[in-house]
Amino acid sequence: MFENKTEQQAREEILAAVEEYWGRYHRQKKPFERGQRIPYASRVYDSREMVNLVDSALEFWLTAGRYTEEFEKKLATYLGVRYCCLVNSGSSANLNAFMALTSPLLGERQIQRGDEVITVAAGFPTTIAPIVQYGAVPVFVDVTIPQYNIDVTKLEEARSERTKAVMLAHTLGNPFDLRAVKAFCDRHRLWLIEDNCDALGSEYTLDGKTCLTGTLGDMGTSSFYPPHHMTMGEGGAVYTNDPLLYKCIKSLRDWGRDCVCPSGRDNLCGHRFDRQYGELPLGYDHKYVYSHFGYNLKATDMQAAIGCAQLEKFPEFVKRRRENFARLREGLSQAEDRLILPEPCRDSNPSWFGLLLTCREGIDRNQVVQHLEEAGVQTRMLFAGNIIRHPCFDQMRAEGQGYRVAGSLENTDRIMRDSFWVGVYPGMTEEMLDYMAQVILRAVEACR
Repeated sequence: MFENKTEQQAREEILAAVEEYWGRYHRQKKPFERGQRIPYASRVYDSREMVNLVDSALEFWLTAGRYTEEFEKKLATYLGVRYCCLVNSGSSANLNAFMALTSPLLGERQIQRGDEVITVAAGFPTTIAPIVQYGAVPVFVDVTIPQYNIDVTKLEEARSERTKAVMLAHTLGNPFDLRAVKAFCDRHRLWLIEDNCDALGSEYTLDGKTCLTGTLGDMGTSSFYPPHHMTMGEGGAVYTNDPLLYKCIKSLRDWGRDCVCPSGRDNLCGHRFDRQYGELPLGYDHKYVYSHFGYNLKATDMQAAIGCAQLEKFPEFVKRRRENFARLREGLSQAEDRLILPEPCRDSNPSWFGLLLTCREGIDRNQVVQHLEEAGVQTRMLFAGNIIRHPCFDQMRAEGQGYRVAGSLENTDRIMRDSFWVGVYPGMTEEMLDYMAQVILRAVEACR
């Protein structure tokens, strides 16, 4: 097949065949039929992703490589930040970001075991898992309905002399009150980590300047799991404007090593064998000097190759999510006496991950959800609902230590009991959205 062809010619022939394969076997879509299963999320892709994936595979450079560098640069440019670090998942991104704040390089601002981090219990567990696993103390604050983000009036009550940071997610794409949270952090010299895993592309206007969420705190994190705003299968990112934090992030991602040379490239600094580190012998190989207790959180170049193609489409993804949310919310407007509809944070333009609904008194959430599922509309809870009521907290609850609650979690518990959400991903058609609205309206009427 490849006789008398150069490697480049053979590659071009393979990639052309991949594009044809996508067109023949992946492109075909059947028209939507009522009753057909509507997932809350799905991949949206074309031949570009498949061609990039195979192009990377043909190189057989299986760890981070040229596509990783391209993706990190392009995502940083899109976000308007100086540094971006690709990792293997959004959960790893949260771990990487939090652990960067435990680095001794941060001096007096280093988070120590026993220090406190303000967060919320209504969300995804891996926003708080790194805090608990390190031995810091999460301090849980209630949220507001219908924004489903932290109640900023409770921040001062939650703070103590041991508070070092705030770590919060923008719930389902709806930004939290960044003006209030950032002012609180600045006032008390606290770190701010924005868990941006469900909100890539969301905008917030502060002091007359519109910025993307994830860029206003000290660090932001993203997830590229298939249901998210864009995907590379598994994958995530940590981003920042702070060069010292970036140094910590990179070190912790790459086994904790002190060296910043990428895989396959040695001695970029020219001092690989002539420096003194810790109590090691003079000239010990810098590639094996460790400044942190780190991990291996790298993604593969094949994942990054997919991500590069997804980034090309990303502005359209955000546009479609906003349009889909608006159409579905309008279709449900006549049910506001039975459902609390979501509202965006003031001064924000969300890149919605889903449409979150809370059943009013007298409407049974479980009955509504079962009705929707039987009609083919996939639903999701707001993740943990209230994380401290889950089995992972049983031991801490019994011992009465390891976390703290500031005030009550009344709204958090209500979300756990009464809330659910449905998708607005870019692949949804108007017919699908209108059918979802009809099914939800019928469900809440039947469950009165």
